[in-house]
Amino acid sequence: MSSKGIHYVTLPEKEFVEQSIDIVKKAQENDIVLRILGGLAVYIHIIDNSENTKIYNRLKRFGEGNPLFTDLDLIGYGKQMGKIEKFFEKNLGFKPDFYVNRMLGLRRLLFYHPKDYYHIDIFFDKLEFSHDVIFGSKPGKGRLELDFPTVSPADIILEKLQIHEINLKDIIDVIVLLLFHDIISGYEKDTVDGKYIASILADDWGFWYDATNNLNKIRKIAEKFKEENKLFEEEYKNVAKKIDKLLILIQEESKTKKWMKRSHTGAKKKWWRDVEEVSR
Repeated sequence: MSSKGIHYVTLPEKEFVEQSIDIVKKAQENDIVLRILGGLAVYIHIIDNSENTKIYNRLKRFGEGNPLFTDLDLIGYGKQMGKIEKFFEKNLGFKPDFYVNRMLGLRRLLFYHPKDYYHIDIFFDKLEFSHDVIFGSKPGKGRLELDFPTVSPADIILEKLQIHEINLKDIIDVIVLLLFHDIISGYEKDTVDGKYIASILADDWGFWYDATNNLNKIRKIAEKFKEENKLFEEEYKNVAKKIDKLLILIQEESKTKKWMKRSHTGAKKKWWRDVEEVSR
């Protein structure tokens, strides 16, 4: 734990990554669909080349000397919740947080590693924070099967851009993901489906407003990193070019009637949901 009270994963990064991927693989062997979210998902998407992961040493995701990860975030389908509970308790020996699991009902489960090395947050069907990121509710018919062992890069981007008050670690995650993934219009493995992102934002003005503001913030932070020699000139240009391409796709996407109606009110009315952190 840091001086600010953040609980970090206490396993070495390599071992934590291996355990996390192994959990998703074992779930699949038991006909359970689980995918990794968040910063770990970004890390896994660039881990094939060890040179790529060195960028985290320059950008300091949680500051100087701190580990990269605080927990394991997973998402599954609500229709498999019973199987997932049994899988973690019986198959893996993880300890459930009965209070949190009762309080959050069908939306989320919390488990602790048998040796308390880390905890696992499991979300179902969608992420409900400042804005919703929807994955679907039925195995075989949702977005979770697009990639393995993580959610798709486009979904990772949406997960980060939905944050109303985006923080530095999430900005770093987006920078790293964009640095090593092209923006395209459509789905291909190991790319960011910019067309899908644009289509989601074209139906929700509030999400669009926060996401586009966040992309501009991310570009500014990337420029600051360049000035501090944390990003090389070519790396900065790479990220900035991809942000610009994504913003163009978002701008050009036809907006829905729902989006247009909400846009008339704009920022005069609150456009995000306040997020209450679950006490652990």
